[in-house]
Amino acid sequence: MTRQGLREDSGAGSGFIISPDGLVLTNSHVVRRASSIQVVLSDGRRPDCVVVGEDPEADLAVLRVYAPNLSPVKFADSSRLRVGQLAIAIGNPYGFDASVTAGVVSALGRSLRSQSGRLMDDIIQTDAALNPGNSGGPLVNSRGEVIGVNTAVILPAQGICFAIASNTAQLITGWLVKDGRVRRGYVGVVGQTAPIHARLRRHYRLEQDRGVLVVGVEPGSPARPAGLREGDLIIAFKNQPVTGVDDLLRMLVASEIGVPSILTILRQSNRLELRVTPQELISRS
Repeated sequence: MTRQGLREDSGAGSGFIISPDGLVLTNSHVVRRASSIQVVLSDGRRPDCVVVGEDPEADLAVLRVYAPNLSPVKFADSSRLRVGQLAIAIGNPYGFDASVTAGVVSALGRSLRSQSGRLMDDIIQTDAALNPGNSGGPLVNSRGEVIGVNTAVILPAQGICFAIASNTAQLITGWLVKDGRVRRGYVGVVGQTAPIHARLRRHYRLEQDRGVLVVGVEPGSPARPAGLREGDLIIAFKNQPVTGVDDLLRMLVASEIGVPSILTILRQSNRLELRVTPQELISRS
């Protein structure tokens, strides 16, 4: 996948087909501000394409290519990933088409700042080698199922690469296909999926075994006046169980913007209910 920019500069990236009718998933930064985009399929075809929608906050974009006989990928449930599991990255680094590198899942639940400036949560860290041109390509498991979307490397470090979890990617893709953009509420916490201690589960008779651990609170965000702190474990939003970051993102839809709501948390051994009013997340890109 190549693009021409507004100042006649060019770049390249990767992507993968997610539906038989030609939907393609890639990174937002691969296509952002491009005046033209050219897609080259694995069989050499160069079909016309359009941008369906993009979300720089999650660094994801959906394209549609107009070509017959397309084979979409299969997604895996990224919530079932485990550290040490095989991870295979596929992409076009430096123009070398369909290059494959292998490694393992190094860590789960990382946070990574997107090019828009927003922290992306629940990021997969892997040591599968990525290079310029890999962005937007799939990270797959041993069965060839997509577990993530390759998005970034840390230079000059070696073996520290990042991918957007497949569950998050599918959630964002649905919104982009429906509306062309993601209008989302936010409460201003950086979180990661974390287990709930068995003792607390028994004490509060919780059916869920996971929540969202608050690892950071953004200054000036709705979380500050609500009283959220680092170390809090979010277990419910409006009395609906929150079992992970994806659950919380799914609940913070446009209809929740400006609506005071109850956020249930565990703080040490105490169960608290905090009133929070989500605001609309404004892209800074």
